[in-house]
Amino acid sequence: TQEEVYKKMYNEFGCLAVEMETFALLYNAYVLGKKATSILTISDSLVTKEETTSEERQNSFNNMVVLALESALEI
Repeated sequence: TQEEVYKKMYNEFGCLAVEMETFALLYNAYVLGKKATSILTISDSLVTKEETTSEERQNSFNNMVVLALESALEI
């Protein structure tokens, strides 16, 4: 089952979250010898099955986006 796969990933690799696009970004940067980073917001729990609605994601993640952009200006 999908839950068994997630548990195996956690037990073997210590993965706390699953996010495919960031993996692709970071792996491509690695292959090309470039630097890359990502800031993630976890919206759904694989453990508790709690999910964030699309409306909640749209309206409540604004502070995270502002913080990320302000932080990028400091680098």
